[in-house]
Amino acid sequence: MSKVKYYYDSENLAYRKIKTKKTTKFGFVFLFLLASALFGFLSFVILLNTPYFETPKDRLQAREIDNLKLHYAILNKKIDELNAVTAAIEDRDNNLYRTYFNTAPISDEERKAGFKTKNRYAELEGFDNAELVKNTTKRVDVLSKELAIQSQSLDEILKLAKAKDNLLSAIPAIQPVKNENLRRMASGFGYRSDPFTKARKMHEGMDFTAKTGTPIYATGDGIIVRADNTASGFGNHMVIRHGYGYETLYAHLSKYKARKGQRVKRGDVIGYVGSTGRSEAPHLHYEVHQNNRAVNPLNFYYGNISAVEYVAISKLANQENQSLD
Repeated sequence: MSKVKYYYDSENLAYRKIKTKKTTKFGFVFLFLLASALFGFLSFVILLNTPYFETPKDRLQAREIDNLKLHYAILNKKIDELNAVTAAIEDRDNNLYRTYFNTAPISDEERKAGFKTKNRYAELEGFDNAELVKNTTKRVDVLSKELAIQSQSLDEILKLAKAKDNLLSAIPAIQPVKNENLRRMASGFGYRSDPFTKARKMHEGMDFTAKTGTPIYATGDGIIVRADNTASGFGNHMVIRHGYGYETLYAHLSKYKARKGQRVKRGDVIGYVGSTGRSEAPHLHYEVHQNNRAVNPLNFYYGNISAVEYVAISKLANQENQSLD
């Protein structure tokens, strides 16, 4: 029961009952209901933002976030594995492939350099778990860059390998006359006695004695740039330009098997032994030139003779005897 309130009427010298207007009552009721509604709404909002009150949608989102965290953890583990594999490939690239082909290694600074673009990951900031997403994205970007650099490096190594293969094919590496067709190795590189003047002079090649008509083989891949008898003393002769600074000369041929301008491979028959030009007996005079300088052909017979045969030929070639031309 509500209390009855009175006030003192000084004019009539009496206490009178306070009568509340209906509008005032309704105002109080309205204010009470409004305050209650506001309090309830604020309480509801606070409950929604506490872990003690979750809607089904909140629980679903929480599960999705946990799943995403798990996927990111798995992704980071795979990135670790890929980084280990990439590091092994980079190590072989720098310390094996590039060392073999005598080219400069790629520095770690170049391989693992960051990105210069400012705020590259700005759009990933400001969210829950933003650091996890941003760091993972950075790692993927760095790994992608490393793989791109490594791919370019392997393309370069492939080009170097092809060039190396061409170089190895071009270097004169076999005897121009097979051992079974040789009568003897008459004269080697160095100062020898001239068969006609008996004077001691530089002999810039090697003389292989064989029967007339014995096949002569190209000692390396190249192009025949000369096949004539206009050079003094050589008679019928051929010159093969192998590239990379190498040329070989074959002199005193009885006849040709190849022509000027023809591309030949190592081991192709290019002519036959004879005794044309300034020659004392049937033989092949063979020279190797590197960068326009005559070098000892004995240093290039690693392609088709054994170590024992090489030693035997070396002993004969180093004797200061008489040349055949």
